[in-house]
Amino acid sequence: MLKDADIREGLFDYLEAYYGKCRIFEEKQMGKSRADVFMVTEDAFVGLEIKSDADTYARLSRQVKDYDRYYDYNIAVVGSSHAMHIREHIPAYWGIITVDEVNTKPDFYYWRKPEKNPKVKLINKLSFMWRPEIIQLQQCNNLPQYKQKSKYFVIHNIEQRTKYEKNQKGRIDEDILMKQMCALLFERDYSAYCENCLKIN
Repeated sequence: MLKDADIREGLFDYLEAYYGKCRIFEEKQMGKSRADVFMVTEDAFVGLEIKSDADTYARLSRQVKDYDRYYDYNIAVVGSSHAMHIREHIPAYWGIITVDEVNTKPDFYYWRKPEKNPKVKLINKLSFMWRPEIIQLQQCNNLPQYKQKSKYFVIHNIEQRTKYEKNQKGRIDEDILMKQMCALLFERDYSAYCENCLKIN
């Protein structure tokens, strides 16, 4: 029986081999739930929920709602005991990666590729960004700094600009914004954040 800890290291190797350039974060808070894995690609946020053979579906319905609010794509990573029934518990646009034990090691197979999540909200994705990263987004897009305003005010302002008409001054293209956000997350330095937390919170 494969447990969560048995799956993670092999899963990360599998994802890096499959996606190429990506960065993986573990245990990311999202609403009332916590994503097991948050993966950043060059243009998207991907959430992964691990259901090992030792897990149940007890909290999954609530977790699915939170994943759908925050991630462009979502994937359920399931042990063999869940493989036949996971489709009953997740939306059709979620991907499925199955995990079997082969020669005492986890073996991964993409059973169903994820499709674009229709429920994701840009404002929620922006909330993942640290304040210094938001400042960089403002600078990249020639936006007012709003230094005295709250983080929520600033990210709401950025999000609203993606809804401007195509030729309207100050408009931000959402696809370009996502690439900028992903690029910043590839460069995120937790050690620098910890050393300077009093300055940048």
